[in-house]
Amino acid sequence: MPIIVADGLSRSYPVAIKEPGLGGTLRHFLRRSWRTVEAVREVSFRIDPGEIVGFLGPNGAGKTTTLKMLTGLIHPTSGYLEVAGFIPFERRKAFLKQITLVMGQKEQLLWDLPALDALRINAVVYELSDQTFRERVAELSKLLELEDKLTQPIRKLSLGERMKAELLAALLHRPQVLFLDEPTLGLDINAQAAVREALREYNQRFGATVLLTSHYMADITALSQRVLLIHQGRLIYDGGLSALLERFAPYRQVKMELERPIDPATLASYGEVEGVNGREVRLLVQRHALTTIIARLLAELPVLDLSVTDPPIEQVIGRVFSEGTVT
Repeated sequence: MPIIVADGLSRSYPVAIKEPGLGGTLRHFLRRSWRTVEAVREVSFRIDPGEIVGFLGPNGAGKTTTLKMLTGLIHPTSGYLEVAGFIPFERRKAFLKQITLVMGQKEQLLWDLPALDALRINAVVYELSDQTFRERVAELSKLLELEDKLTQPIRKLSLGERMKAELLAALLHRPQVLFLDEPTLGLDINAQAAVREALREYNQRFGATVLLTSHYMADITALSQRVLLIHQGRLIYDGGLSALLERFAPYRQVKMELERPIDPATLASYGEVEGVNGREVRLLVQRHALTTIIARLLAELPVLDLSVTDPPIEQVIGRVFSEGTVT
């Protein structure tokens, strides 16, 4: 049985229309007109217990609005929604103990308190015993490599340490469903990797379900095999990440170092010229023709070094969103 069910989920907002100038201000005050913004349009999906699912979309696509509906922060305009057997917007205590929401741009811990004191507040909110609190703090602080940081005020921690402390607070009540909205936002590479590893281990240890949004594609590729793509409020893809890459990247990236620069115009017969920088060349070559094209390159050009890779996933996802559909 799926732990998250969304059927025809929609959310629209009335937005006041105001014309510029004094006349527009007066008309806005006396006789206001409105337009409807459809943030999410008939989105349907199901997520099974223990899955880690990436949730991708450009800015304004409806990702955060969907997460807010899933956590009960806002009501859907229409559609059916169920998480862990509960209707989210009813905000029952038993439901809130099953989920957590982490937003990379929001902070829940009080800056002037040591992290440990801030965590005690969460323990009281979630009705954890002192023994359970100590055991979970010890377990999670080891997982997140925060053992020696919990007695410092939150404002004294680095950005990466603060994010880990926020994640510790979010996991303290051992939720079974994690909604993560840009959890590595602004972190350096090492801190991003540490957060990803902690989430992977938490998922494996407790069987937690994770719905993850991120603009860092490394988060998605490291944690998710399945992705949901949302564009202009509509779900345009629900499936495996590898299948998406095969569909939208039917080519390989060929990088070459040549003995000497050559005219870029002579490269067009080998594939799509992605870039030329002196003796360094990047080509996009159709997968089905890859073997033939490489043989030609080695035979016809002064190649010193050659490598073949898949194109960056950011580029593939960008192509999907530029087309706005998956066919």
